[in-house]
Amino acid sequence: MSQPPAAWRYGGNQMKRWRTKANVSREQLAEAANYSPDTIKSMEQGVRMPTSRVLAVADELCRAEGLLSSAKDYLQREKFPRRAQEFVEREREAITYWSYESGLIPGLLQTPGYMRSLIESRVPPVDEETVEERITGRAERQVMLTERRPPVAFAFTVYEAALRVPHVDGEQLHRLLEVSRLRNVELQVLPFERAPFSAGMGPMILLETRDHERFAYTESQFVSVLSADPEPLRVVTERLSMLRAHALSPAESARFIQEMADAHD
Repeated sequence: MSQPPAAWRYGGNQMKRWRTKANVSREQLAEAANYSPDTIKSMEQGVRMPTSRVLAVADELCRAEGLLSSAKDYLQREKFPRRAQEFVEREREAITYWSYESGLIPGLLQTPGYMRSLIESRVPPVDEETVEERITGRAERQVMLTERRPPVAFAFTVYEAALRVPHVDGEQLHRLLEVSRLRNVELQVLPFERAPFSAGMGPMILLETRDHERFAYTESQFVSVLSADPEPLRVVTERLSMLRAHALSPAESARFIQEMADAHD
């Protein structure tokens, strides 16, 4: 697992140093800032981002004369979960992008309403500021569908199960239809009756960058893996090709989604 951002670790370390120097206990700081001592500990260790409120309270309690409060200008919430950040960096460089999703609408195709429902339902829950940052980050990623020059060549394959959950409303289905009409996008649905056993094995992405580097990205509940090694690339390429071969054609997929959208309207 990658380390927390350096600014988080440095800010937390400085907060602990000033607190210790001023002989202020962690419990005293926690009570004054309305946080639990464990949360303060996580911030001091750099595991969580020190918030503006706790920095301001620590600054006053520890008589830091603004040196702790000034750290807030260098601390930002992550727009993406830490485990996905390296993938997002490679995604920005993509010229081709193949994706398979077994249980969710692909992030690049989600509406704001779907994003919010998905992020707010996370267990354990995240705070409202993190929800807003994640929605903003995901929306910003979507510009690559239409604004990248030269255009990125996309191929999305979505298992029917991802379309049948309650959070997929008419707006989301119409969004899929809208994106499927873009010249640089192919969208295919893998219906239940055509699905091989491997359809439920989880999401996969294969992308190629401007420098013609190829990466395979896979996700599970607790682990995300981005790899440029030949064996994972071979396996993901074969599985994506097989799933696309079983899926409906783009035209058939559009009709399938349109029928679902009509049922919602």
